[in-house]
Amino acid sequence: QDGDLKFPLESVKKLKEIMDENRHINPRMMVPMASYSPCQEKHLPEEFRPVCKREDAPLIFRRLSLAAEDDLCEICANAACAGCF
Repeated sequence: QDGDLKFPLESVKKLKEIMDENRHINPRMMVPMASYSPCQEKHLPEEFRPVCKREDAPLIFRRLSLAAEDDLCEICANAACAGCF
Protein backbone atom coordinates (compact mmCIF):
# COMPACT_ATOMS: atom_id res chain seq x y z
CA GLN A 1 0.00 0.00 0.00
CA ASP A 2 1.15 3.52 -0.76
CA GLY A 3 -1.28 6.14 0.44
CA ASP A 4 -4.67 5.25 -1.01
CA LEU A 5 -3.12 2.90 -3.61
CA LYS A 6 -3.13 -0.84 -2.87
CA PHE A 7 -1.31 -3.55 -4.81
CA PRO A 8 -0.88 -7.33 -4.40
CA LEU A 9 2.37 -8.30 -2.69
CA GLU A 10 3.37 -10.54 -5.62
CA SER A 11 3.05 -7.59 -8.01
CA VAL A 12 5.16 -5.40 -5.74
CA LYS A 13 7.83 -8.12 -5.66
CA LYS A 14 7.80 -8.20 -9.47
CA LEU A 15 8.13 -4.40 -9.52
CA LYS A 16 11.16 -4.61 -7.23
CA GLU A 17 12.70 -7.27 -9.46
CA ILE A 18 12.25 -5.04 -12.54
CA MET A 19 13.70 -2.04 -10.76
CA ASP A 20 16.67 -4.01 -9.40
CA GLU A 21 17.49 -5.41 -12.85
CA ASN A 22 17.60 -1.94 -14.37
CA ARG A 23 19.71 -0.47 -11.61
CA HIS A 24 22.65 -2.71 -12.52
CA ILE A 25 22.71 -2.36 -16.32
CA ASN A 26 25.56 0.16 -16.60
CA PRO A 27 26.97 1.92 -13.53
CA ARG A 28 28.12 4.95 -15.59
CA MET A 29 24.68 5.40 -17.10
CA MET A 30 22.87 4.72 -13.85
CA VAL A 31 19.76 6.80 -13.37
CA PRO A 32 19.12 7.85 -9.77
CA MET A 33 16.45 5.53 -8.35
CA ALA A 34 14.39 8.51 -7.18
CA SER A 35 13.82 9.53 -10.82
CA TYR A 36 13.63 6.05 -12.38
CA SER A 37 10.20 4.85 -13.46
CA PRO A 38 9.62 1.32 -14.77
CA CYS A 39 6.65 2.45 -16.90
CA GLN A 40 8.42 1.57 -20.16
CA GLU A 41 9.13 -1.98 -19.01
CA LYS A 42 7.03 -4.50 -20.92
CA HIS A 43 6.88 -6.86 -17.92
CA LEU A 44 5.45 -4.26 -15.54
CA PRO A 45 2.32 -5.73 -13.91
CA GLU A 46 -0.86 -4.14 -15.28
CA GLU A 47 -2.03 -2.87 -11.89
CA PHE A 48 0.84 -0.35 -11.96
CA ARG A 49 -0.11 1.18 -15.33
CA PRO A 50 -2.45 3.81 -13.78
CA VAL A 51 0.43 4.92 -11.52
CA CYS A 52 2.49 5.69 -14.64
CA LYS A 53 0.09 8.55 -15.45
CA ARG A 54 0.88 10.29 -12.16
CA GLU A 55 3.61 12.90 -11.72
CA ASP A 56 4.78 11.22 -8.52
CA ALA A 57 5.09 7.77 -10.16
CA PRO A 58 8.88 7.45 -9.59
CA LEU A 59 8.44 8.14 -5.87
CA ILE A 60 5.55 5.69 -5.56
CA PHE A 61 7.53 2.98 -7.33
CA ARG A 62 10.57 3.65 -5.13
CA ARG A 63 8.53 3.38 -1.92
CA LEU A 64 6.85 0.17 -3.09
CA SER A 65 10.21 -1.30 -4.05
CA LEU A 66 11.60 -0.47 -0.61
CA ALA A 67 8.58 -2.08 1.04
CA ALA A 68 9.33 -5.35 -0.78
CA GLU A 69 13.00 -5.47 0.26
CA ASP A 70 14.00 -8.60 2.13
CA ASP A 71 10.38 -9.77 2.31
CA LEU A 72 9.70 -7.40 5.20
CA CYS A 73 6.03 -7.28 4.28
CA GLU A 74 5.66 -10.98 4.87
CA ILE A 75 6.79 -10.61 8.47
CA CYS A 76 4.89 -7.35 9.01
CA ALA A 77 8.01 -5.34 9.82
CA ASN A 78 7.22 -2.56 7.35
CA ALA A 79 4.65 0.11 8.14
CA ALA A 80 3.66 0.24 4.46
CA CYS A 81 2.30 -3.30 4.63
CA ALA A 82 -1.39 -3.87 5.12
CA GLY A 83 -3.25 -6.85 6.45
CA CYS A 84 -1.07 -7.48 9.49
CA PHE A 85 -3.37 -5.91 12.03
